[in-house]
Amino acid sequence: MGIDNRKGLLYAIFAAMLWGFLAIALKVAVADLSPVTVVWFRFFTAFTILSLWTLIFRRHDFRIFRKPPVLLFLAAVCLGCNYLGFISGIRYVSPSSSQVFIQAGPVGFALSGILIFREQVNWKHITGFILVISGIILFYSEQIGELAGADEPFTLGMFLVLGGGISWAVFATLQKGLVTRYPPNQLNLFIYGFCALMLAPFAQFSRLTEMPGWSWALLCFLGLNTVLAYGSLGLAIKYTEATRVSVIITLNPVITFVAMAILSRIEVAWIAPEAFSILSIIGALTVLSGAIMVISAGWKRRL
Repeated sequence: MGIDNRKGLLYAIFAAMLWGFLAIALKVAVADLSPVTVVWFRFFTAFTILSLWTLIFRRHDFRIFRKPPVLLFLAAVCLGCNYLGFISGIRYVSPSSSQVFIQAGPVGFALSGILIFREQVNWKHITGFILVISGIILFYSEQIGELAGADEPFTLGMFLVLGGGISWAVFATLQKGLVTRYPPNQLNLFIYGFCALMLAPFAQFSRLTEMPGWSWALLCFLGLNTVLAYGSLGLAIKYTEATRVSVIITLNPVITFVAMAILSRIEVAWIAPEAFSILSIIGALTVLSGAIMVISAGWKRRL
């Protein structure tokens, strides 16, 4: 494995760790703020931090604002939809459940590798897709049974998260093409600024002034999470194949499940505990296994 591939894998692992804790933080954040406000703050914070860094170290990257490519506008809209879909859905489903349904993103990204980047299809792809679909159906049906009368909000949350995952797949596909012509820093700088500007009219700024200190600390974490995770993603995609990146990212639900298991065990007051049946766990593992199989199916080992 070459040095660039090692770099790509390390960046992907770091992004997966950040996203593993993201669902938990978002679940807590939407208890006090509207999803749009949280998403706006994440993009605004990310744009501010990245702008300061760019002003000091890579001032020429601001040139992207002079004549941004059309595909970059589309990528920014897709990432905004991903953020909104995921955080809106997490109001109705648990952090761990959201991580199951969001796997539509990396699986869709792998599908783009087949359709757009001309990766070959084999039996692993087909088996993996079947496992993903079967696992989601099993997990969903079991959760509905456990939640009894709360099926409508759960279903809404599921579709919102799935929509967010599909939006991310489109974003990542566009990003894969754009990073061959533009530095990741330039792309992220434009995307964060565009999304913050696009969502500003819908944010509830008055609620921000009423928040306690711990809420501000949580929002700052979410903003930093955006900068670091997507910066790492852009570099990971630049240095290695889409399949390698997606395999690592697909593992981030494991972090969420473990963290939520610990929080549920110690019975913290700031987030509702989670309890999954054996069938739900089997369904989640089936989704994760299928996603990894789909994504890694065309992985050719490099020496």
